[in-house]
Amino acid sequence: MHVVLVHPDIHWNTGNAGRTCLAAGATLHLIEPLGFSLDDRQVKRAGLDYWEHVDLRVWPNWEAFEAQLPALGEPFFFSTKATRLLWDAPLGTAQEAVLIFGRETGGLPPELHEQYRDRFVAMPILSSRVRSLNLSNSVAVAVYEVLRQQRAKGEG
Repeated sequence: MHVVLVHPDIHWNTGNAGRTCLAAGATLHLIEPLGFSLDDRQVKRAGLDYWEHVDLRVWPNWEAFEAQLPALGEPFFFSTKATRLLWDAPLGTAQEAVLIFGRETGGLPPELHEQYRDRFVAMPILSSRVRSLNLSNSVAVAVYEVLRQQRAKGEG
């Protein structure tokens, strides 16, 4: 499984996503530019003493990552604008799921929405008072939904 953060802004979210990836055996991909330094003490603090063990890959831009995307697996893009819910997406049936999330302040770029519109899924949000979930929480929900679906079909 692969988790991709496109231009993340907040180091705490990235550190927490890294810890979730490590716990689930997933690779964390970060697409530059980042809104913080990876040398930042707080990123490591958010990942606690696990950060050095995270399978981390940093990409200079979306184009470099996208060129390798077919070799990584089946992409699923997360957005509050998607109409298909996470629960209705076959995340656990992919040979390798690639879970792609946008930056905290703006989500994924419009060109990705256009190019991959049939690959977008949304988190179920039942309250009209909530616009979106925190990025690291969304990563955790999605990663564990993949694991749940894999287990349901006898792979986990």
